[in-house]
Amino acid sequence: MNDDLCRLSAVEQLSALRRRELSAVELMRAHLDRIDRHNPRVNAIVTLVPERALADAKAADDRLAAGEEPGPLHGLPVAHKDLHLTKGIRTTFGSPALAGFVPDEDDLVVERLRAAGAITIGKTNTPEFGAGSHTFNPVFGTTRNPYDLTRSAGGSSGGAAAALAAGFQPIADGSDMGGSLRNPASFCNVVGLRPSPGRVPGYPSALGFARLGVQGPMARTVADTALTLSVLAGPDDRSPIALTDPGETFRRPLERDLTGLRVAWSPDLGGAVPVERGVLEVLTPQVKLFERLGCVVERDCPDFTGADEVFRTLRAWQFEQSFGELVDREPDSVKPSLRRNVEQGRALTGPDLGRAEALRTQLYHRVREFFTRYDVLLLPVCQVLPFDAGQEYPASVDGVPQEDYLGWMRSCYFVSTVGNPALSVPGGFTDGGLPVGLQIVGPPRADFFVLQVGYAFEQATGYGRRAPALS
Repeated sequence: MNDDLCRLSAVEQLSALRRRELSAVELMRAHLDRIDRHNPRVNAIVTLVPERALADAKAADDRLAAGEEPGPLHGLPVAHKDLHLTKGIRTTFGSPALAGFVPDEDDLVVERLRAAGAITIGKTNTPEFGAGSHTFNPVFGTTRNPYDLTRSAGGSSGGAAAALAAGFQPIADGSDMGGSLRNPASFCNVVGLRPSPGRVPGYPSALGFARLGVQGPMARTVADTALTLSVLAGPDDRSPIALTDPGETFRRPLERDLTGLRVAWSPDLGGAVPVERGVLEVLTPQVKLFERLGCVVERDCPDFTGADEVFRTLRAWQFEQSFGELVDREPDSVKPSLRRNVEQGRALTGPDLGRAEALRTQLYHRVREFFTRYDVLLLPVCQVLPFDAGQEYPASVDGVPQEDYLGWMRSCYFVSTVGNPALSVPGGFTDGGLPVGLQIVGPPRADFFVLQVGYAFEQATGYGRRAPALS
């Protein structure tokens, strides 16, 4: 019975809570029991606060009994990414340098989730400082993929994605610079949205005007993802780039007729990136489904020339700004790849940054013009299938050597450079049962539209309903 509760969607859990068919305490105990039984093998949740969670659940039940209007996420358990500050709860960033750090404030995303009635149960695992798309660190170890415990869960929101897939929580928060919401969603057969920059305001942040990294929602369904975004989105003066659209925008019905939609399908970003054959064998047949839904599908792709230089330059600069002081203070406490990223940032010149911004502007306008001809772009989320969890990163993709741990993530981070909203939705399985995600990219700031397209695909396929066989 507990497992059945944990596999319900967030919308279904909320309905049962509001009808008083289920108490927040009962729901919390069900999730804590499932975490106790399965998390030791998955290692998705790395800091757990069960006593606090049960006390907060009891308080939520008391407020509902007293006639208070429940929040939009009333009673839902949620563990926050270990890059997000949680007041009074250890936040390690996956680093020995911060293994004992307990913040005295919440990140804005945590603040909003709690204000909406979600109940904090702990933290989800992440690579050290979110660097990389495979979740392992020296503090907590490696997060395993619930669909195959020998495989990676992706990253950097890998703990969040694995916790969703394993039924440890119905919704999650995450962040995405080069694919960290999308890659783990693809690997773990859940939904992850990289929203437009400013859609989810970020605070505190040392780089408040930066637009390469964003925070956003994950869940097991598109509807649950939209619901979570409705809480996370909305203006806030503490973020200088916050968009002004109210979060309630994302609680509108997601149903949409896709007839006549102009769809571009790009299996390899116009030949710019290698993609494993197993990924394409799963995703290529999905193009026919969009045709059956009434879409006009063509094989085409924006010109992403310069995207690699833009991403790597701006990422290196942001890493130096964010972590340079820590690396100087405790160089032996952070992983070598992070030190190299900081060194790369320090080697940049003013003209390097200026060139990256100029290239980015040109790239943005090429992609913008592409979306005057098409409504949506479809492409793989990941260039590879979930790989061996013992690997640091895939050294090659379809036989093509990769120069570093970023190389296999281009299918995501090329999109990051222009800031268009991008959704990872379950796109099918290999014959061996490994999940593969489909990436749906929309025009600038068309976050709700991207969710609608993803919802139509999800309803037509049902791939997300296939749960991992955790015994």
